[in-house]
Amino acid sequence: MKFNIVAAASGCAAMAVSAMAIAQTPPSAPTTQHGAPINNLCILSIEGAIGSSTVGQYVDTRMQQIIAQVNAELNAERTGIDNEAKTLDAQRATMDQSALEKRAADLQVRANSLQRKAQLRDREVGATEQKALGRVSQELEPLIRQVYQQKQCSVLLRRDAVVIASPAMDITPQIVTALNAKITQFAFDRERMDQPTTAASAPAPAPAPAPAAAPAARRR
Repeated sequence: MKFNIVAAASGCAAMAVSAMAIAQTPPSAPTTQHGAPINNLCILSIEGAIGSSTVGQYVDTRMQQIIAQVNAELNAERTGIDNEAKTLDAQRATMDQSALEKRAADLQVRANSLQRKAQLRDREVGATEQKALGRVSQELEPLIRQVYQQKQCSVLLRRDAVVIASPAMDITPQIVTALNAKITQFAFDRERMDQPTTAASAPAPAPAPAPAAAPAARRR
């Protein structure tokens, strides 16, 4: 999941992809005749289980919301910079050279800051997706063992490592059913990587030096 701060370009690309899909509809796959399933040999698609589950679809929807929020934030700043650039360009002929260079330098600072923020938000979105899918994987792991034992599997293969296999050996549907019964959603927000340092995490100040000892009284 990656975001694009150029909404217009994204929309045009989506329409182009849609047009290509309509023009190049692939033919339906031929029916495959499978032999008898191999006893105790099971197949699983982890990606398919997560993507087909209710919680997996919830994570996808929530990530789209987070990406939309990030796009709105970045687009607002980008629009402000673009408008300032247009204003500056229109006033170029009548503006003092020093003032022009100062405003142009300030505008470049804003543009550089926006670029850094976009890169930061990209990392935050990636970390958010990774953490959310990690939570789903934690919920999924014991269910895989549970269904593996229920189906009396002796070997479990990933489906993406197999070219063709009988659906009778695929335990993905049973995994999806178990996952849907266990969890359907959980709250999560975008990971933050630009939080200011808190007082608790700030380094403690150096201790003040101890006062010097009073001189001993001189004997008479």
